Amino acid sequence: MIRHIVSRFRAPVAAAVTLGATLALATPAAAVETAPRAAAAAWAAGTRAHLVITAPGDTSAVRAAVAANGGSVFASYDAIGVIVAHSASAGFASAMRGVTGVQQVGATRTSDVPADAYNPKLPANPAQSPTTPAESLTRWDMTQIKADQAWAVSTGSAAVKVGVLDTGVDDQHQDIAPNFNAADSVSCAYGKADTRTGAWRDVGTHGTHVAGTIAAAKNGKGVVGVAPGVTISSVRIAEPGSSLFFAENTICGFMWAGDHGFKVTNNSYYTDPWQFNCPDNADQAAIIEGVKRAQEYAEKRGSLQIAAAGNSNLDLANKTVDTESPNDSTPVTRTITNACLDIPTELPGVVTVAAMGKGNVKASYSNYGNGVIDIAAPGGDGTSGVYSTLPGGKYGNMNGTSMASPHVAGVAALMASANPAATPADLRSGLGVQANDTACPSDSRCTGTTATNGFFGEGQTDALKAVGGATPPSGPYFENTTDAAIADNATVESPITVSGVTGNAPATLKVGVDIKHTYRGDLVVSLVAPDGTVYLLEDFADNDGTDNVTKTYPVDASAEAANGTWKLRVRDTASQDTGRIDAWNLTL
Repeated sequence: MIRHIVSRFRAPVAAAVTLGATLALATPAAAVETAPRAAAAAWAAGTRAHLVITAPGDTSAVRAAVAANGGSVFASYDAIGVIVAHSASAGFASAMRGVTGVQQVGATRTSDVPADAYNPKLPANPAQSPTTPAESLTRWDMTQIKADQAWAVSTGSAAVKVGVLDTGVDDQHQDIAPNFNAADSVSCAYGKADTRTGAWRDVGTHGTHVAGTIAAAKNGKGVVGVAPGVTISSVRIAEPGSSLFFAENTICGFMWAGDHGFKVTNNSYYTDPWQFNCPDNADQAAIIEGVKRAQEYAEKRGSLQIAAAGNSNLDLANKTVDTESPNDSTPVTRTITNACLDIPTELPGVVTVAAMGKGNVKASYSNYGNGVIDIAAPGGDGTSGVYSTLPGGKYGNMNGTSMASPHVAGVAALMASANPAATPADLRSGLGVQANDTACPSDSRCTGTTATNGFFGEGQTDALKAVGGATPPSGPYFENTTDAAIADNATVESPITVSGVTGNAPATLKVGVDIKHTYRGDLVVSLVAPDGTVYLLEDFADNDGTDNVTKTYPVDASAEAANGTWKLRVRDTASQDTGRIDAWNLTL
C-alpha cells in the first residue's frame, strides 16, 4: 500500500487505492462535459482577480465604478460588501482605491485568471470500482477518538448538514452516496457559484478522502465515517489543473454554507497564493477582510468552520519567515510576524486542528502554536495513515492535518445531532470541553499546560464524550430494526423482548432511538416497561420543526424486571407530517 503525507495546502495528491493491491486511479469513463455559461465574458491575457470591499448592502455604485475603471464584476456578495472584479488593467486596483465608498481593494492572485473561469468544464464522473472491501470497524484513528464506541450511542442525524469545502467529492462512491446531498452541493471555483449537476465533483482525490472520514455510511462496505448518519454536501473551491484555493473561492464557499444551512464546514486548505496574509500589504489585507466577512456571515447563520492547522511543522505563535508564497507564480522569501494570518484557520471563530500520529503524539509535520491550536485529532504519520474513501469507489491512506480536521468536523456534527439548537459558539465550546487533555511531551517547542498547550490545544477530540457517553455502553444489548410506521394523530409501539438477564434492569438503562419524521415537534416518545409502566423520554416542543430523532436516553429502570417485552411508544399529535421508527435499542 502506498502512503502519502498530504499537504493541507492543496498540493496535487496521488493517493493509493486498496483493493488487495496497489493500483493507479482509474481513468474516468465519462468524457468531461463542457456547458456554456450565460453571457460568458471573453477571456483576455493579463486578466487578474480582485476583491473590492465596500459597505454591506447596496453595492451598485461601486459595481458601476468597477466598469468605469476598466474592470468587470464577476461576482458580488452584497450582504457582506464584497465584489469579485476582473481586470486586465495594471492600474485597476489603485484607481478603485480612490473611488468613494471603496474601503479596500486587493488582487487575489499573482497569476492570470484561467480562461476556464468564463466557461468552466464539469469535472469527470469517474467509473466506480466493482470491488468493495468489507467494512472495517477497527481503524486506529477511529478507535483513538472512540468513534467506534460512539456509533453504539449515535451515528448522527441526517438533519445535520456538513459542508466539505475542498477539491470536490465523488458523490457516486458507494460509501458516500447514501449520505450525499446534491441539492446543496456546488462549485465555487473562481468565486462564483456553479450549480450545474456534477460541478461539485472531485478534481483530485483530497476532498473525497475528507468526506469519507466525516460521514462514510455505516453500510457494510469499506469504511465508516466519524458521523455516518449526517448529511454531507460538496462545495468545490479548488480550481482544476492548479488545485489552488483562492480567496474568492473561499468567500463563495462560506456564503454558500451560510445560505444553505450547513451546521459545520471542513476546511483542509489554506487560501492561496499566500501561505500567510499580512495586513500591511494592501492586497493581502483585502483578502483577510473579505474572507473574514464571509466567515462571519456563515457563523451568524449557524455554521461552524473547522480548519486544518497546516503541514509545515511551524510554530504559528511565533512566525518569522515565509518561503512558500506566492505559490501561483514564483515564491520569495519574506519576513513575517504574528500579524500575518494563515487563512481561514487563524480567523476568529474558526476551530484550528493539529494532527496527531498513532497514540498521544504530535504528527511530525503538524503545525503547532500555543494560543493558536484549538484541538487535535488523528492525521496519520509515517506508516500509520488515515484510511478513507477515494474517487471511483476506491480507498487509500493519506497523512496530514487535512485528515485530522475532518475527524473534528465529524465530532462537531455528532454534537449538533445531539443538540440541534446548538449555536456555533456552543459547538466550539463543546469541542474543547469534550476533548481529552493531552500533556506536552519532552519537547521544548510545546508550551502551555496539560489542559491547553501548543501541540494539542485543549486535547484530543473524543467522539464518545460528544454523544454523551463517558464510557462505552456495557451490558446486554437488544435491538429492533424493523420499521414501524408513524401515522398522523396516532400512536405506534415497537417491541423488544429481553431475555437471559438476571434481576432488575439497571438505573443506567440506555434507550437508543432512531426515528425518521419530517417534523418532530409532533412527537411524544416514551419507553413502556414489561409491567406497563411508562417512562417519558421526550415530549418535543410543538414548534420544533427539526427532522428526525437520533438520541440515546438514560432511564432509571431499576424498579423493573429486566426480562420481558419492552416497547418504544411514539405518539404523533398532529396532522401533515408522518414518519417511522427506523430502529431502537436497549443497553442494560
